[in-house]
Amino acid sequence: MCGRYTLTASAQIIAEFFKLSEVPEIKPRYNIAPTQPVATVTASPQQMQRQFQFMRWGLIPSWAKDMKIGSKTINARSETVAEKPAFRSAIKHRRCLIVADGFYEWQAQGKKKQPYYFQTADGEPFAFAGLWENWESTEAENIVSCSIITTAANETVEPVHDRMPVILPEEAWEEWLDPAVSAQQVLPLLKPYTAAAMKGNAVSAIVNSPSKDSPECIQGIE
Repeated sequence: MCGRYTLTASAQIIAEFFKLSEVPEIKPRYNIAPTQPVATVTASPQQMQRQFQFMRWGLIPSWAKDMKIGSKTINARSETVAEKPAFRSAIKHRRCLIVADGFYEWQAQGKKKQPYYFQTADGEPFAFAGLWENWESTEAENIVSCSIITTAANETVEPVHDRMPVILPEEAWEEWLDPAVSAQQVLPLLKPYTAAAMKGNAVSAIVNSPSKDSPECIQGIE
C-alpha cells in the first residue's frame, strides 16, 4: 500500500512540471498522511486544460452514508479497481494525477518496521495514478476526495514491500486524464514503474508520526 508520501518541490516547479496555467499556493510537505488535503491535477472535459486542486486523501464514494469509509480507501488495487464498488465509477469518469516527489514504505524487521523513502532517480516531481469522487454530507457539505492506485512492487521496492503506488510516466498523463478514454483502455497503464529509474534508502522512524513534517523525515540513515 501507499500510506505516506512527500511533495517538497516548490510551487513554481510544480506549475512548470505539470503545465499549469497558474502557480498553486502550496508549501513543502515531508510526511503527507491519509485524510489530509493533497495536491492533485485534473483536466476539464471540454478543453482538457489542467487544473490544480486540493482533495481529501481517502476516497468517499458518492453512495457512502458517512465519510468514515475514506480511512479504508486511501488506496485502490490496480488488479480490482474496475470491479470494486467504491472505485468502479471513478475509474471510468473521474481520474486524476496526485502530485508527489517521493513515498514511504515499511519493511518488516522482526517485531519492528523500518521505513524507507523512494524517489525517481532524478528526484523530480511525478504523478501517482489517482481517482476522485464528490460526496455530499447530510448537512450539504461537499467533500472532494481521492485515492492512490497501487500495483505490485518493482525490483527496487520489492525487498521492502510487495506493493507500490502506480507512478504514471509523463507521456501517459493525457490519456489518464481524458474521460473520453475508457477504463479498459487505461488499465494497462497501471503497472510498476521502471525499477532502474528509482532509488530508495532507509530513513528515521520519525516519519511514523503524522505530526512530524520536516526535512528530517527524508534524511537517510545507515
